[in-house]
Amino acid sequence: MKPTVPTLRYSTAILIILAILIVDQLSKIYVKTHFYPGLAGQIDVAGDWFKLHFLENEGMAFGMKISQSYWGKLVLTLFRLVAVVVGFFVLRKIVDKGYTRGLIICGALILAGAMGNLIDSIFYGMIFSESSYHMAQFVPWGQGYAPLFHGKVVDMFYFPIIQGTYPNWVPGLGGKSFEFFEPVFNVADAAISTGVLVLIFFQKRLMKKLEVEQGNVTV
Repeated sequence: MKPTVPTLRYSTAILIILAILIVDQLSKIYVKTHFYPGLAGQIDVAGDWFKLHFLENEGMAFGMKISQSYWGKLVLTLFRLVAVVVGFFVLRKIVDKGYTRGLIICGALILAGAMGNLIDSIFYGMIFSESSYHMAQFVPWGQGYAPLFHGKVVDMFYFPIIQGTYPNWVPGLGGKSFEFFEPVFNVADAAISTGVLVLIFFQKRLMKKLEVEQGNVTV
């Protein structure tokens, strides 16, 4: 059996995750404590197509939800927690087996994004005041707006690049307004989406192991 090549160290993958987490959390904390929610605190960064728009959601990436109930939120957060724990084992496995650098980086991006939103869901309700009508503030542990595992995920990046109205001939949508790109997202969402999209489009190239053959690295 040919020995595998350490294409990317596990410690390097962990550093990538930590870097994304730091940027994600710093951006969320800043927006949450310096912006009013909704249109009241919206800031135009680049004309009409890039805005900072603070909002919070109780669901998954890009505001998707599985339930608005107490138990629905708890199940979602616990699912995220299990997925992150399993993710670390999977990441270590693909590193040890010598998979390509690109695959390991994609795995680190997805894992970092999942962890970023998980931190919001677990802790934010315990350490922040409600931000429905005012800027949130740090509060003593347990005096926040929600119990443990029921925090809201902070989003802020908004790219309404194209806005218009559907033609009247479009069934069911004629005359209604449309917007691209409508979802508001955060650094964690961007990391997950980047990792997933790269895997989808380059999976054949990434899902390979590198091996040593006569002193040269081959795929």
